[in-house]
Amino acid sequence: MLSWLAANLINILVIALIVLVVSLAIRSLVRDKKAGKSSCGGNCGSCGVCGCGSCRVSPKKG
Repeated sequence: MLSWLAANLINILVIALIVLVVSLAIRSLVRDKKAGKSSCGGNCGSCGVCGCGSCRVSPKKG
């Protein structure tokens, strides 16, 4: 078991570092969401991200 750990130490450290970075990114996103911060300014009329139109208000027919 010890020889396997020694042979794979670099891989284990890289994977641990990636997991740490992803965890910190998710934590930051969750904190920003709870604090009301968002990448969306709330102005859907000028939103370039929502190309599908799902955030735009549909015009009323009739």
